[in-house]
Amino acid sequence: MEFKINNECFYKAITEVNKAVSRKSPLPILECIKIVANSECLILVGSNADFFIEKVIPLFINGVKVLEVINTGCIVISAKYLGEIVKKLPQDIFVKVNEQQIVTIRSGEVSTNLKGFNSKEYPRLPHIDGTKHLEIPSIELNEMIKQTIFAVSKSGTRPVLTGVNMLFDKNRFTCVATNSHRLALRELAIESNINGSFIVPSANLNELSKLFNNGLGMIHIYLIESYIVFKSNNISLFSRLIEGNYPNVSGLFSAHYKTGIILDTIQFLQGIDRAYLFASEWRNNNVQLEIKDGNKIQISSNSLEIGEIVETQTIKKIVGETDLSISLDGNFLLDALKAVKEKEVKLSFSGPMRPVLIEPLENPSYIQLISPVRTY
Repeated sequence: MEFKINNECFYKAITEVNKAVSRKSPLPILECIKIVANSECLILVGSNADFFIEKVIPLFINGVKVLEVINTGCIVISAKYLGEIVKKLPQDIFVKVNEQQIVTIRSGEVSTNLKGFNSKEYPRLPHIDGTKHLEIPSIELNEMIKQTIFAVSKSGTRPVLTGVNMLFDKNRFTCVATNSHRLALRELAIESNINGSFIVPSANLNELSKLFNNGLGMIHIYLIESYIVFKSNNISLFSRLIEGNYPNVSGLFSAHYKTGIILDTIQFLQGIDRAYLFASEWRNNNVQLEIKDGNKIQISSNSLEIGEIVETQTIKKIVGETDLSISLDGNFLLDALKAVKEKEVKLSFSGPMRPVLIEPLENPSYIQLISPVRTY
């Protein structure tokens, strides 16, 4: 195998696929990057066996030649040392692999030799057959992930809750995340030939958001075997699915709420942020909400050792009962409000120990629930 490549382009690709590489693995091959040189492109693959990242470098990018493949072939190289070497090289890079799997990397007057590994030992990418497939704008997919992923469980006692549940039918794509104390659900109308419910690990979705954070282009989603694949023009992420049945959350939403209030999103977020200063002293980050004088919301928290904070904000609109006092986890509230993009937010209450419904005003595609916490 032999090729010449632009050093910045090569280093960027190594950095991207390196996100999937195991840092410490009983299998040394999983601490490596696989490089495949074809006549028309260079393919880099990183994997920890549970998810893969594949990056394709074409011969030309925006009309500029960045790659020249002299001889095709395949090699596996230590991700750590490949990345560190390429990062420090000053010019375009020349790579050559001999029959003994020794990789020579040259740039200007600098020459390095690395021991390579046989590519046959590297995990194989699942085959994409394209039968189950849909397309979604990357900006929409990123937003759906960001508006739900924070609600996943951080505990591994129930593995299914550590992932985001992606539900597909012929005209709707839904993402749901919950840790049993809060829930975030986002829907998108979309055409799809995928049907079913699939649980994607949150760690892999975090990496996906970083890979596709430019908000450009379409993302192709495929379901194959026990994997879900997210693919753009030149980069793909293959994620193993979490096995198990995700809880049915449809019954958690009440048909009738006793009280509904509309607030300015940013102003309310800032008030909760101030109250959280003392709320963090409590086990459940308690922030107290109470309706005052029929048209104001009082936000308060206290610490027995430090003090208390109280502020009131004007309610833009209130429907239903005005007798309300409830304690919520301030951290959960902050996460929920930060994910709301609209200027106004609606909170609906069914009682002091019933979940609170949080909705961006006039945006039924995004809803959240937060369970109250006790004040003792």
